[in-house]
Amino acid sequence: MVNILVSNDDGIFAPGLYALATAMLDLGQVWVVAPENNQSASGHRKTLTRPLRAVPTFQVFPPEIKAFAVDGAPSDCTAIAVMGLIEEKMDIVVSGINSGANLGQDLTYSGTVSVALEAAIFGLPAIAFSLDSRSPDSDYSAGAELAKGITKEVLRHGLPYHTCLNVNFPNRKLDQIKGIQITTQGVRDYRDVLDKRIDPFGRPYYWIGGVEPSGDVKAEGTDIWAVYEGFVSITPIHVYMTRHDFIAPLAAWKWRDQTVAPKSDVTSPSETES
Repeated sequence: MVNILVSNDDGIFAPGLYALATAMLDLGQVWVVAPENNQSASGHRKTLTRPLRAVPTFQVFPPEIKAFAVDGAPSDCTAIAVMGLIEEKMDIVVSGINSGANLGQDLTYSGTVSVALEAAIFGLPAIAFSLDSRSPDSDYSAGAELAKGITKEVLRHGLPYHTCLNVNFPNRKLDQIKGIQITTQGVRDYRDVLDKRIDPFGRPYYWIGGVEPSGDVKAEGTDIWAVYEGFVSITPIHVYMTRHDFIAPLAAWKWRDQTVAPKSDVTSPSETES
């Protein structure tokens, strides 16, 4: 029996989570460990300064699915699940289906992706799924069906160590999706604005808002291009972030000048004591 861990960042009651978890029932035993509330854009963080609670929440899902709501971050959900909350060893971790795409630099913010990256750190194959729609009426059925096939392929072939897949679905019906593209990350154009307001006590507070980010939809081969064109985008990502092509130029900088004081500026211990 294949054991499948399902999580997300939209919270235990998110419709995308339900669609993904129930679709996974066709592949094996499903466990859900998800945040008790919405943790969108929480990034990859881990709770270390307070205890975590995981409350059984079986009434949300079919009885075959064993579920827990966690009062922590998405990556906490992965960590506590594989470290002992669930006694069975997980064979794969899937995350989502997120409300809204995770493209380009979105990966650095995404709690959905952090679930998969945390799994990769533990050496487990993992997939993050997102739908290019934030509507409360979004239809996750096409994404759930495709997620099942993609997960089956990963179970069959496996993934390289410390690697996971970031998958984005266009907001289309299944018969309107053009196919699957293996992609690289595109470049997002963020148009955030800071909205300053005053509370009833005269104190300022702030909202980070703005319109949805855009990106270069003409850069063929990227995740942004693929989803815009109506394809499913699959981008392999990993936790190893060294920029190798910048090591030599960086090493040529005058680092010695920054770390070794000129002799005239060095004061001996005897001079200090006097």
